Amino acid sequence: MRVLHGIAPALYAARMTTDPDAPLRASLKRHKLFASALLGLMAALAAASYALPPGPWTTLLRDAAKAGFIGGVADWFAVTALFRHPLGLPIPHTAIIPAQKERLGNALGRFVANHVFTETDIRKFLGNLDSPGILRQFLTEPTATRPAAEALAGMLPKLLASIEDGRARRLLARLLPKLIGGRAAGVVVARALGGLVEGGRHQEVFSFILNQLKETLVAREEVLQAAIKERVREQGGRLVGWALGATVAKRVLTAVNAELERVSPDSSEMRDAFDEWVRFEITRLETDPARAAELGRAMQGVLAHETVQAWAWDVWARLRRALETDAALPHGRSVSVIESALASLGEILGKDETARARVNAAVETVVLNLLPAAQAELAAFIGRVVGAWDTATITDKLELRVGKDLQYIRVNGTLVGFILGALISLAAMALPGGGH
Repeated sequence: MRVLHGIAPALYAARMTTDPDAPLRASLKRHKLFASALLGLMAALAAASYALPPGPWTTLLRDAAKAGFIGGVADWFAVTALFRHPLGLPIPHTAIIPAQKERLGNALGRFVANHVFTETDIRKFLGNLDSPGILRQFLTEPTATRPAAEALAGMLPKLLASIEDGRARRLLARLLPKLIGGRAAGVVVARALGGLVEGGRHQEVFSFILNQLKETLVAREEVLQAAIKERVREQGGRLVGWALGATVAKRVLTAVNAELERVSPDSSEMRDAFDEWVRFEITRLETDPARAAELGRAMQGVLAHETVQAWAWDVWARLRRALETDAALPHGRSVSVIESALASLGEILGKDETARARVNAAVETVVLNLLPAAQAELAAFIGRVVGAWDTATITDKLELRVGKDLQYIRVNGTLVGFILGALISLAAMALPGGGH
């Protein structure tokens, strides 16, 4: 016996583990037994009343017990008809839930979508949700940002390929000149030049130009001498050109080279003049709208030229190939740049309240814009899930969750019937001749 007492709890625990609805099933069974026992009590009292001696109290008990029994049976039939055919008989309008499960699923889906996922409730939920904090936690976690950066880098070739589409290419060809052709372009250029000047990089640009000029003069010295001699011949005649052309050409080139050599890397009048000119032009671009607009028009004209556009697209093609190659590398520069950008965004969200507010507003806008479509899809999804359940599954799940309360209906119906039967019997007795 002790062994049996030890095995029973183990078997019960195993059944509880394998069946997650075991507690609900046990509770429903207890309430069914109680309701059925009460109904059986009414039947027993009604039957016993016929064995008692005739009298007012016997009549009262019989009427009350019969009314309670009838009320209990009626409610048992109603509750049972929701889930199955009573006594297995195919009575019309019984087994309502199994027969109407698709309509029930659609109604449940519409209810959840339209009365649970409402715009007001979603706004309240998003208002209490720390979207920037969640995003920041994700962005500051290296184990999360690294895969995200690799995924974004993997999308880069497709994004770059979309720019090569004919429509995108024509659109950019029209937009770039317009974007660069206004006064704002001059301001942007002024700021860029200001950054170069503050860092002294403009002198490096100037040195590069001088070196290129020197190399060009050396490489094309013979051509330049011939051009100068021809110019001397045109101005002074054949004799002067023959006598002095070569000498003039040589002296001119020598003087130019000597002047270029005098421009030292540290300081010179030409470098100082270049520095002064650049700063003056930066000031004009920032303060003179006409000058900024003039530069914008010049840039627009340059960019609109077919040769420049062909050169720009050639540069773009080379850049695209380099980016695609780098994006395919797990430890490429593209992945590192994207990962650093994500980490920087996470730091900004932790410090900048304006950025946090913008994230919250963006999340709310996106969610609310998607809400109507999400509601429809949610309703359809719930309807499909419920409609796909087999009859036994849906009946079992619903009965386990509402069956307990329905058993109280049976109990109440039995007790209310018993009380009403007693009251009606008492009222009948109170009428003239009712006691006979």
